[in-house]
Amino acid sequence: MSEIIKTSMSTCKERIATACVCCNNTALKKSPALLMPFISHRALGLAPVKIDETWGLKTIPTGMAYALCHSTFCPSCGFLFLDVRFSERELSSLYEGYREKDYTELREHYEPGYKKRNETLTGGVTYIDQVEKFLSPFLTSPIKTLDWGGDTGKNTPFKNNSSLLHIYEINNKQPIEGAKLVDKKEISKTTYDLVVCSHVLEHVSYPSDLLLEIKEAMQSNTILYIEVPFEEIMQNANDDMELQLKKRHWHEHINFYSEESLRRLVANCGFDVIALNKLNAWGGANTSYIFQIACKLAK
Repeated sequence: MSEIIKTSMSTCKERIATACVCCNNTALKKSPALLMPFISHRALGLAPVKIDETWGLKTIPTGMAYALCHSTFCPSCGFLFLDVRFSERELSSLYEGYREKDYTELREHYEPGYKKRNETLTGGVTYIDQVEKFLSPFLTSPIKTLDWGGDTGKNTPFKNNSSLLHIYEINNKQPIEGAKLVDKKEISKTTYDLVVCSHVLEHVSYPSDLLLEIKEAMQSNTILYIEVPFEEIMQNANDDMELQLKKRHWHEHINFYSEESLRRLVANCGFDVIALNKLNAWGGANTSYIFQIACKLAK
């Protein structure tokens, strides 16, 4: 990767993206969309407002006003994303106390029924055995694991077969038994066999920055496991840009990945993909797919 692309992808923090954050392509396609009110309120402090006659806006009709944004598509790598790139402060506002009292109450206000749904979301994933099966060919027990953004560690693969389990997380929740919350200083002094980055890259403004940070925690034989949703609209698009640009709202997931966009992202950050899979993570009526990627530092 050229130094120009390195600089552009890792240091350029545009408020409204003008280049693809996976492949740096600038020939993007856009369509108007809404930022969901919970997100605009919690991250930006912009709650929806009702415009009525008292506003005195003679040329603007009365009605509800919401935060506008764009659905943005990269024809080069098939990446679909929100054009607004939140700052670190805004992301902290959004995710601090994630799914705890204040977060849940505000979201319930805008999305009635969320509290009940949140109870099932916090119960833990049911396919960890399939993640371990995917990763097992590349690892030897016992495993030294770092889960970057791993919450309490309850969803960390091999958590019962790790000689060391470190969690790097901003929410400071009490980790599961056997796991330890660590800071970057401790990470820098530790050697890991496995670094997990599961369901993080769909939330962050500049995923390359996060991957380059993770890269510093790896050695030549360390495995990086990345897991992100394979969103339904991406499954059905089949390279139909018009279908993808019909996305009219954006919530927590601000990055919708295609396989090609993931491959380009990790390659541009200096990783080799050693395995990639599309996993049906939940069956039946709740069918949902995820991308699984195993990487190593590029040779």
